[in-house]
Order: sequence, then structure tokens, then C-alpha cells
Amino acid sequence: MSLRRPRSERALQIEPDTRKLARIRVRGVVQGVGFRPFIFRLAHEHDLTGWVRNTSSEVDIEVEGEEIDRFLVDLEDKAPPMALIERVTTTIHPPKGYTEFEIKDSLAQKSEYQLVSPDIATCRECQNEILSPDDRRYHYPFTNCTNCGPRFTIIEDIPYDRARTTMRHFVMCPDCQREYDDPLDRRFHAQPNACPRCGPHLTLVDNQGNPMICDDPIVTTAGLLKQGRIVAIKGLGGFLLVCDATNSQTVNLLRERKRRPGKPFAVMLPTLEEARRHCVVSREEETLLESCQCPIVLVEWRSDSAISPGVAPGIKYLGIMLPYTPLHHLLLREANLPLVMTSGNLSEEPIARDNDEALRRLIGIADYFLLHNRDIYSRYDDSVYIVEGGSPRAVRRARGYAPYPIFLPFTARRILACGAEEKNTFCLTRENHAFLSQHIGDMENAETLEQFENTIELYQRLFRIQPEVVAHDVHPDYLATKYALELAERQPDLKLVPVQHHHAHIVSCLIENGIAGPVIGVAFDGTGYGTDGTIWGGEFLIADWKGFERMGHLEYIPMPGGAAAIKKPYRMALSYLFSLGIAEGVPLLGRIEPTEVQLIRQQVERKINSPLTSSVGRLFDGVAALAGVRDEINYEAQAAIEMEMLAPKEVHNFGGYPFSITAHQGMRIVKLGELLAAVIDDIKNGVPVPLISARFHHTISEMIVEMCRVLARERGLSQVALSGGVFQNRLLLRLTTSALRAEGFSVLTHRLVPTNDGGISLGQAVVANFS
Repeated sequence: MSLRRPRSERALQIEPDTRKLARIRVRGVVQGVGFRPFIFRLAHEHDLTGWVRNTSSEVDIEVEGEEIDRFLVDLEDKAPPMALIERVTTTIHPPKGYTEFEIKDSLAQKSEYQLVSPDIATCRECQNEILSPDDRRYHYPFTNCTNCGPRFTIIEDIPYDRARTTMRHFVMCPDCQREYDDPLDRRFHAQPNACPRCGPHLTLVDNQGNPMICDDPIVTTAGLLKQGRIVAIKGLGGFLLVCDATNSQTVNLLRERKRRPGKPFAVMLPTLEEARRHCVVSREEETLLESCQCPIVLVEWRSDSAISPGVAPGIKYLGIMLPYTPLHHLLLREANLPLVMTSGNLSEEPIARDNDEALRRLIGIADYFLLHNRDIYSRYDDSVYIVEGGSPRAVRRARGYAPYPIFLPFTARRILACGAEEKNTFCLTRENHAFLSQHIGDMENAETLEQFENTIELYQRLFRIQPEVVAHDVHPDYLATKYALELAERQPDLKLVPVQHHHAHIVSCLIENGIAGPVIGVAFDGTGYGTDGTIWGGEFLIADWKGFERMGHLEYIPMPGGAAAIKKPYRMALSYLFSLGIAEGVPLLGRIEPTEVQLIRQQVERKINSPLTSSVGRLFDGVAALAGVRDEINYEAQAAIEMEMLAPKEVHNFGGYPFSITAHQGMRIVKLGELLAAVIDDIKNGVPVPLISARFHHTISEMIVEMCRVLARERGLSQVALSGGVFQNRLLLRLTTSALRAEGFSVLTHRLVPTNDGGISLGQAVVANFS
């Protein structure tokens, strides 16, 4: 999203060749990105005197001279690449007679706030330095400058100065101080500036914490990785577990130790050329991989790649990233291998952050630990993106993106939105900023709840937000909901706003597209607590920022065993069979123990521990189990993902299965009996599963289009917003957007924030603002 305004709106016309003084206030992401050094150099370039300083909310500038107009234009046109200029305010005054230009000490203002830069991938200049034998930072893994390096992970408070970061423990040597003080140097006022003489350093230890005697920890670590060892490496925002991605035995060992039997791992490759050797990479994907955010990008995996199939079993997309720290560049260059880089934790726990914590928690996973002594203040997972329809789309928004705000088209109240249970983020709003947190994770344990609480405290401190409203999901048992309720008990003046899950999904899509609604909202996911006490997930809404009306949904089907039906898709398959009366002769029945089949039948028929659901996610699970794709899962949405992976590339020639839409008490219900009976006929007739998958995807797409046609006729709406985790399915998203556009609909989808539950908190905050 560009924040640069057209020059005609921002150029201040000043009478040429007259000496004036301009007072300039710059709002946006202008601290921690080399903005003050940039202003210093720009002032000298235009022969201006005066000063620049950080405050808690902005950068203030006074310049005096004759070229102020050109200075103002260049201020925005030539700003540092990571700067986001939101607003420039300028007033003209009589000159004061400044004789030089200086950078003043920062001014802390208790109630004011500023935007904070994310961590930035290593720039080209720093890469060249660490690879140049004659440079004093040769092979130094903590090299950075004003254009790159740690920001959010080391900041404790604003204004952004070294004394308010975890780098305050390192006193700069004379050489580093000279760079820091030199306006013409790339490290002028680079707060994390350091070198081998004065900065952080690496230590390699075994899994008992005993130091390894070695000349170069990186060279030794590379050797250990080549030998098939697993090494826990402290990175920017936490520890990563690293191993040789081409060594199937080691990859499987990592899975066993991490208790992650099937969920895909990410792989780091040394260069874009190496990425092309292992994957089919589009131009848009290349741009994303090489960007200063440097996220993990899910790209098509080449069949002849040497990377072990165990890295992402059953998946045709591989999550890859390029090195984003000097440590990565040096390690990948030395190892000359694709390396698995996965979060340093047991499944479902937060990523390990501190050295002692990592040694305690990862001792049973890692053989060795590559540690350093620069503290991490905030945990920070890798961001994950896909490119679909030529556009980058966030799957997980964290490193490189948070805490950049989402800009709101209105002035918001001070709101805390607590997010969802899975893929949790929270959101704080102030003025026209929505500060969507980095990925927190699944709120399933006390450790993740603690991280959630600590990160809220950090954001409140950085952005000076004391909430007056707290929004939460309507599910009473979510940890995030309980946190909101307990917070309101401690602070009685807080207004509590419950927000329905799927309404929040649609509103998060609306807000990032700048649309107020009403629109037809299609919210497809696995689980969301409905206003009628059932589990929603196949919803057709009429929605805007303020409210929603449920217009239709998939028919309700029991979930035998509740959460057990999510982990065992065959339970959902059996529920569809028994509920719809189509169980006769289905091959699935021969794969399940007869006693369990009978037990599930009784649960369904007698409604014992079998909550009703309209979820499309559960429908995907049921069809996957019926088709023999996956009876049980070991990570979220595994059955649906594998079903998508089986579909052929070109699916446009395949027709869908039959279905019907009925009306009941003003609600339109998508009936599934014909659909599932046709799927079962194909299975019995030996139709290949890839063809079944293609037809099923077409059916879901046609279902959406038909329901939108009905609602458009009734309500006169032509905009459709698609949201929910099901739309991470690239094939379904592609089919649906194409079909809707062919019918004349304008289709709104996610790009900036995840379509999954990672975007829920943004929608909650907007709904709460208008409650």
C-alpha cells in the first residue's frame, strides 16, 4: 500500500530565491529506517541549515534556506526504502539565522506515539561487507546499517534510540562510534550498529550447554549440519531448528523429536538461482523472495528436486525463503545445502526466545545450539505468503510486516480486539491506525497465553494505547475471550463488544479493500461459534462494518465426538453418510472397525456429543475420507490440503456435482445429499481421485456463485467478499473469483492480512468501533 501522495498535493510553493524557515512534521514509519541521516544529507544537498530530531510521535524538522520547496519534494520522493510517509505538515516562518544543520537528541513525549519499523532483511551493501576479506566486518554475523537489520525484535520503548533497545548493553568501539556520528556514513545513527570488536558474538554449545572449542562457530555448525545433525540457531525473533533438507533420515528424525509428523517444514536456500533449481518460481514470487521483508513463499516444487519429500509430504508447494540475516548468508554459503528452518519449539508451543529457555525446552530436539548474546525482546515468527492471481497474499503476517499498521479510512476509538483461538493475532487501534500484531499462534496453552499478554503490553506501550473498548469472539471458551472478560472485570470502565467470528472475517476483508458495505459475504472455514449455538463455517451473509444478516448456509450435519471429528475426518464422512441416508456399500465402511462405525452411528442418530456444523472445512474432510485421501490428520486442514494437491492443474473442463438450495423460514440451505451421493458413485465406479477432487472443487465454486446470484437478485448487491481459511485453497479461490467475475460480480479478497483466523482481530476491531 503506497502512502506517497501525488506531488501536486504535497509540494509547498515557496517564493524562490528567498531565505525562509520551514517547520516540518513527518508522520509514518520514519524511525529506525535511516530517516534522520537521510534528512541530514538532504539538507546539505540543498544548502539548508537547521535541525532534525525524533519525538515519540514523529520526526520534527526545521530547515532554513532558499531551496525548501525542492527539499520537500525530495523528502518524499527519495525517502529511505523502508520509510512509509503518512503525512507531512509544513508551516513557513521568518528565518532564525541557523548556521549549520544538526541532529538533535530525541524528545520523549509520554502520550505521543510513532510507527515502528519491522525487522529488515540484510541489504546488498552489508552482504558485500561480510563477504569481503578486507572489510572489518568480514564474516561478522550481526552486521547491519540504517537500511537493514533488527528493529522491532530489539525495541523496548520509543523514541527509537539505542538506549531503548536490547543493544544498549553493547558500547560502540571508536570505529563504530565514528560511523554512527558521520552524516555521510551508511551507519549514521544506525542504532544496532556493531562490529566484531564491540558487538554481539556467537557461541556454539552441545545439548548439555557445554561450549564447543572451534575457530569459527558458523563453519563448525555448517559441518555439523552436513553430518546430519540438528542445530537450534538463535535468529532475529527466536530460535529455529535447522537441518539438511536433502537428508531424509535427519528430516524424519526432526519430525519425530519435534512431534510434528506431517506438517510441512520451510526451507532456506542460499540464492534465487538455487531456488529456481528446486522450484518453479514466477516473477512475482521472485520479487517477494528478494524483498526487504523476505518472507517464506509457497511455490511449486520441482519433481526432480534433491530436497527430501519428507520436508512437505503430499504437498506440491514448498515453503522457501532466502537468507535474511548475515548469519544466514554466511551459514548457507558455508553449508552449500538447502536447510530446513522451522520454529524452535514443540508443536503448538511459542517459539523459544532466550538462550536458557532454548536449552531447557529444545534439549530433546537439537543436538547442538548456536547461541548469541543479543537479547530478543519480542518473539517474531517468519511471515508466510503465496502469490495467487498475480498478487502476494498473506498466509501468516509477522517478520517484515508487523508492526506496520493497516491504515483505516476513519478515525478509530482506542480498541483492543483479542482475535481468535487458532492462528491468533490481536489488534489495537488508534486514530487511523490498526496495529495488527504479529502471529501469536494457537491459543491452546498457558505459554501462548503468556506471549499474547506480553505482546499486548508491548504494543500498548509502543503505541501509547490504553483501550476504552475490548472486542472478542462470541465463543465463551476461547482463551482470548476469557482474557477479554477478565480484563473487563479488572477495569469496569471498559466496554466489551462480542463479535461473531464470520462477521469479523468478512469485515477484515472489507477494511483492507476500503469498502464499507453492505456486500454479500462468503465466509468458509472450519470452525466458528454461531449465534444459534451451532458451529458455523459455510456462511452467506449480508454484511457491513456495523452488522450482518445471515442469509444462507450449508445444511447442518452432526460432528460425532466434537473435536474428535476434526482430528479424524472419517468420523465426519460417516456422519454425512448416516445423516443423509447414503451409507449403503460405501468403501469407507470396510476400513473402519465395525464397532466404531456402530458407535458413531449411535452418536449421530441419538445426538450424543455431536454438535451441529455447517462448516465447509468439515465437508472437505468428509469427502477426503470418503475418497480414501486421509482418514486421520496430524495438522490442521491436512485432509483438505491433500485433496487440493491431488487436483490436476487444469480443471476447467470438469463439471461439478449436483446440489440444491432450499428455503426454510427465510434461510437458504445448501443441501448436500445429491452431492455426496454423486461423489460416492464416482468412488464406487473407480473414478480417479484427482478427477473427484477437481469436480468437488468446481461444485463448491458453483455453490458460491448460485447463492450469490440469488442474494444479488434479492438485495441488489454486486460486490462479494470472500474470507475464511478455506480460501487459502488456491484452486478454489481461482475457480470462485473467475466464476463470480464472469457473472458480473466485483470480488473482494485478502492480500494484506490473512484470510484465515490471523485476520479476525482486525475485523473485530472495526466492528467494535461502530458498535
